[in-house]
Amino acid sequence: MTFHMEYEAKDKLDFDYEALLKKVVEGCMDFENCPYEAEVSILLTNDEEIQEINREYRKLDVPTDVLSFPATEYAVPGDFSDLEEEYPDSFHPETGELLLGDIVISVERAIRQAMEYGHTIEREIAFLTAHSMFHLFGYDHMEEEERIRMEEKQKFVLDKLQIYR
Repeated sequence: MTFHMEYEAKDKLDFDYEALLKKVVEGCMDFENCPYEAEVSILLTNDEEIQEINREYRKLDVPTDVLSFPATEYAVPGDFSDLEEEYPDSFHPETGELLLGDIVISVERAIRQAMEYGHTIEREIAFLTAHSMFHLFGYDHMEEEERIRMEEKQKFVLDKLQIYR
């Protein structure tokens, strides 16, 4: 797996966030039975920067906790069976890895949410990463049924990794 990590947040985290993020990414890939090696990029930033990205790409001029930018299309969320035939551009031309996409997390917002929800910053960062990974697999939560499905997947992965609320 190729894992690109950038840390641009003003707030400093006092745990090995890179190891945590890799663990969650791999846990989500295992849960979805992803048959490929993959490439994913994660940017940890602050509210100001994520607001700028949100404004540029989603036309929403507000900060948010996490943004997901899938690099791959799926006919059916989490179905990897036809990617090579239907979406050959989903693979890195040199490494052959599946290009999952980019995740952007506001550390500033994650710290506030962890305090608000009464759990650790590690748990909040892990949750936001898992949530975003399922978006990179093509899942969404526009409808209630989709929201429930994503929440179940996120909870299963985090529980399996022993990352509890």
